[in-house]
Amino acid sequence: MSATLDGQALFGPEHLELEYGAFVRESVERRIAGLDGVLSIDLGRRGRQIRQKGMLRAGSRKQLDAKIEGILAYMDGKEHTLLLSDGGQIGSLRMDSLRTSGQRTSGGGIVVDYEITYTQLKVW
Repeated sequence: MSATLDGQALFGPEHLELEYGAFVRESVERRIAGLDGVLSIDLGRRGRQIRQKGMLRAGSRKQLDAKIEGILAYMDGKEHTLLLSDGGQIGSLRMDSLRTSGQRTSGGGIVVDYEITYTQLKVW
């Protein structure tokens, strides 16, 4: 599977993996003088973490750095949409982190593994 972020082909055609975290439910608990127990206020479902893993490939180190900078530009606190090659889409994503590792030469260029962590802000 491949993907684009807001319609931009940032990741290349290489295979990527998505890991979906569980939705969480939040609440606030307060003790109140004179009451036995705790007052619990349900705040509803909150977002979830989504991890995207794959490889970035470029012809030179300079081109690879430009690809990474292009991805980092989306770490702006705004909501983005990941469009998947199978026709699916994942909306309301905030990019939280980008990690790269395992840089190596391959064929006529450089390859690096990456992991992006998103928070899906809205729950439908």
